[in-house]
Amino acid sequence: MQRAAEVPFAEGIQNRRTSCVQSGHCGADCSTGILLPEDKIVWDVGHQAYIHKMLTGRKEDFDHLRQLDGLSGFPKPTESDCDAFATGHSSTSISAAFGLAKARDLTGGKEHVIAVIGDGSMTGGLAYEALNNVGKEHTRMIVILNDNQMSIDTNVGAISRHLNSLRTSYQYRGWKEAVKQFRDNVPVIGEGTYQVLKNVRDGAKMLLTGGALFEQLGLKYIGPVDGHDLPELIELFENVKEMNRPVLIHVKTIKGKGYPYAEERPWAYHGVGAFDLKTGQPLSKGGRSWSSVFGDKMVEIGKKNPKVAGITAAMSGGTGFEKFQRAFPKRFFDVAIAEQHGTTFAAGLAKGGVTPVFAVYSSFLQRAYDQIVHDVCMQKLHVVFAIDRAGIVGADGETHQGVFDISFLSHIPNMTVLSPKNAWELEEMLDFAVNEWNGPIAVRYPRGTAETAFAEQKEPITYGKAEVIQKGRDIAVLAEGHMLKPAAEAAERLQAEGYHPMLVNMRFLNPLDTELLKELAQTCAHIVTVEDNLRKGGFGSKVLEYYGDAGIQMDVLNLAFPDKYIEQGTQAQLFERYGLDAAGIYNSIKERLGE
Repeated sequence: MQRAAEVPFAEGIQNRRTSCVQSGHCGADCSTGILLPEDKIVWDVGHQAYIHKMLTGRKEDFDHLRQLDGLSGFPKPTESDCDAFATGHSSTSISAAFGLAKARDLTGGKEHVIAVIGDGSMTGGLAYEALNNVGKEHTRMIVILNDNQMSIDTNVGAISRHLNSLRTSYQYRGWKEAVKQFRDNVPVIGEGTYQVLKNVRDGAKMLLTGGALFEQLGLKYIGPVDGHDLPELIELFENVKEMNRPVLIHVKTIKGKGYPYAEERPWAYHGVGAFDLKTGQPLSKGGRSWSSVFGDKMVEIGKKNPKVAGITAAMSGGTGFEKFQRAFPKRFFDVAIAEQHGTTFAAGLAKGGVTPVFAVYSSFLQRAYDQIVHDVCMQKLHVVFAIDRAGIVGADGETHQGVFDISFLSHIPNMTVLSPKNAWELEEMLDFAVNEWNGPIAVRYPRGTAETAFAEQKEPITYGKAEVIQKGRDIAVLAEGHMLKPAAEAAERLQAEGYHPMLVNMRFLNPLDTELLKELAQTCAHIVTVEDNLRKGGFGSKVLEYYGDAGIQMDVLNLAFPDKYIEQGTQAQLFERYGLDAAGIYNSIKERLGE
């Protein structure tokens, strides 16, 4: 990691520099600015930290942003000590900044601590838990609410409506200016009367802006202010940082400002690939996505089953659920960034006789672990988890790789976990999960274009049963989901060399097809498991556990991701790097065979 020098943050913005990293300490002329890395800025989620990265010496590396061995798309302390805290999931910045501020107070520090949080992240309960604690402790820190009316999907809920009321509170801003003008224009009585009017103004602020929400939590509320008026912002920040109390600055901005296509459709530019600058259109389009397959199938299921309801945590578009939302608006619920609430809400629906389908990214489902254990599985409630972005997601890197869900779900009692090999099988598994099963169940599927291979393999879904794709002996290759394709290619190479590999689509990762595992022990000397998950706690571990419990001596090779956080890169690059492409699987098997 390269240590960045102190950065005059405010001055750097004011002077419109592309980089304000200097050698040594910054000069006296910038002593009133924010000095990095001594001062701490915690960026919520982290998408909005790109300019921060440029200003802290990483501008020249942006050609490799979100690429293998390049810059992370999120703040990363191992990348620069100007990144105060690693972020990637929403609503964490205020808690982390509060911890940094209290650590400063306990160790005798003087630095400023700033949390920058978007309005989408303010729908997460963690943000309010933190604000409540900040106000109670009356800790000196600054919270900047970057309000652009934009999250990955449309903001929903009471908090969003509250912020809307704040954005339209120009009555207050007009009254504020009127009070100032009265003081200036009536100098004899102005100053004395000004204090009275100021009290009235402050009361009006509470009534007209709704700032009482934050004030009652113990924070000084300032706003809303124009986030594109840099001189005003800089003056405001300079004044606020001298306050010895917690302050929340409500800054109104426009997502994608300056680029018309982004301003018109901000949700489409949340995380983009290459696109035509003149038209705003993507340069390439893949085939039908896994999310789209899910969305289309759910509409079909919803038409036939009126008891089915859909749930999303601010990700209706990302998960493909917007089609169901349009078709059945009364049966669709966007709970905002609140996966914990969404899970327990689903449990309540299920207890009341509704069949909820909660579509959620794998990395975000982690937040609801306790609710899955306590509220869903303990009561054996029929909640369907449609786990999108399971496995490697690619460019988002460590914070978003969905490589934990098999491990943290499959050991929970009463939980069933499935993984489809292709688009057709995803549709069949959704039908099974919603209409045939009665209990907690999860269907996991990856990011990207849905697999179409093995179209001729259409064995009906039977609970707890795997699908034998190719019979054989010697070696049994057991693969989950889309990993079946590279496993099949590796098996084909082995067959060309005279081996007789068996190829199995596991389908059910919990429970395992133990009858098949018992049969394999009688016909195969080697078993290979392949999964898009961490090795520890994956379905391969469960295979080893089965043989161990049964007292069966078997050579089992588990191919999965190692015990580490997986960096960013394309899915193909990461599968190749960690030996989970066809060539890697083949080479690992040959090495195991001693060849």
